[in-house]
Amino acid sequence: MNRKYLFPFAIVFLSVALISWGVIGHRAIARIAEHHLTPSARAAVKELLRNETLSEVSTWPDEVRSQPEYKNTGSWHYINLPLGLSYPEFVKQVEGMTKENVYSALRKCEALLANPQASKEQKVVALKFVVHFVGDLHQPMHVSREEDQGGNKIQVNYDGKGTNLHSLWDSRLIEHQGLNDEQLAQKYDQITPGQIKEWQGDLLIKWIWESYQASTKLYTEIDQLNNRTLDDAYYQSHMPIIEDRIKRAGIRLAGVLNEIFKNGLKTGGGVSGAEALSLSEPAVSATSAQPAGGALSGASAPAMGAAKSIDIKEIPAHMGENVTVCSKVFGYKVLDNSGMTLVNLGAAYPDQLLTVVLKGDPATYHVDQLNNTTLCATGKLIEFKGKPEIVVTDPKMIGGTPH
Repeated sequence: MNRKYLFPFAIVFLSVALISWGVIGHRAIARIAEHHLTPSARAAVKELLRNETLSEVSTWPDEVRSQPEYKNTGSWHYINLPLGLSYPEFVKQVEGMTKENVYSALRKCEALLANPQASKEQKVVALKFVVHFVGDLHQPMHVSREEDQGGNKIQVNYDGKGTNLHSLWDSRLIEHQGLNDEQLAQKYDQITPGQIKEWQGDLLIKWIWESYQASTKLYTEIDQLNNRTLDDAYYQSHMPIIEDRIKRAGIRLAGVLNEIFKNGLKTGGGVSGAEALSLSEPAVSATSAQPAGGALSGASAPAMGAAKSIDIKEIPAHMGENVTVCSKVFGYKVLDNSGMTLVNLGAAYPDQLLTVVLKGDPATYHVDQLNNTTLCATGKLIEFKGKPEIVVTDPKMIGGTPH
């Protein structure tokens, strides 16, 4: 190699290796996803990427950030949130953000990838972003505080070298294992069918909530240390978190692509540049209660249209609208022989602020686990006997979190 090119190459490689899971983490996630693609999804990916693989393109969005046409994509790789939010507060903050972030970017790129009118060239770019962003939002320090730039300003000492909390979680802990991405994927891809079903069924908002909970733990730990020197005990106790996040990211990425390409690859003449790249307006509802892989187009949603996230106390002002409401469950009642379960949100019956009517087998909705959880329901607000209701006909229209 000519010496005059050696130094710039080294700088580019170093900058790529130190952001968003680094090369090893991103490629391991993509390799796991490749192992769990359906034949239809595998064929579509092959047609789009030709001689490249998911793992090879997984770092592309980091590599092009310095190019003029992608200079506006920097904020697409993370989301900043204050600590101490409850789940409903978290959902409301994420949904209310106007600044482009990894959540809005992923949803927009998923929608573009699923759009039959988008050109093949547009879908290639969208696919590369989707692969990368699913990895990014599973890295805890990409769902973190703005004031320290996601841990970049928090200096620590690890393995006898200075680094920062963000870089530690992007690459330093992973590199300590001494495995390449292929070896890491092989080691981690010991995933049960039950885990695959559960993880792919989780809402996209829950993926980010998990990272938020993890980064909260990391911040709490580091803020309590007087001497920010981390030893092998830190490595041993925190690698299970990294393993879990990488495994979930790989399985969920496969789920997203399997859903998008379940009927094969469909392309058109292309959509406009503004429609393809502007993330100022969400392509789909942020808390569409389908799993992320199923919430990629309005046509595939359960006849809901775009849903607005509102506080339960705002319901009277939004009657007749499609909304997402998250609130605590205060009991439920299964109506025998009617195929309906009434769930009280906001207060116990008869003072509930919203009744969520679940149609179908109660076991499908896991109603025995609802009490004292935060339930998110998406649907049209209607009135029944003077009380607001949302009628749910599909488990994908609801989501919940442990108490």
